Amino acid sequence: VRTLTGHSSYVFAVAFSPDSQYIASGSGDRTLRLWSASDGTQVRTLSGHSNYVPAVAFSPDSQYIASGSGDRTLRLWRVSDG
Repeated sequence: VRTLTGHSSYVFAVAFSPDSQYIASGSGDRTLRLWSASDGTQVRTLSGHSNYVPAVAFSPDSQYIASGSGDRTLRLWRVSDG
């Protein structure tokens, strides 16, 4: 069991990538964070929303993350480089 820390506010959403390599989390700090599922290290922080992020989903091929925010936007991020 691991505890992944890094967000500065509540975590509202968590998703595992279909290939089991990553975990994505969405938070009240207006960011998404991408984590390595194997060791729990943070891979990158994805910033761009101006409000909380309560929805996160990976594409079926694990290449993209979609996020929905309280700022009324949906963003599409490439896993490889944000």
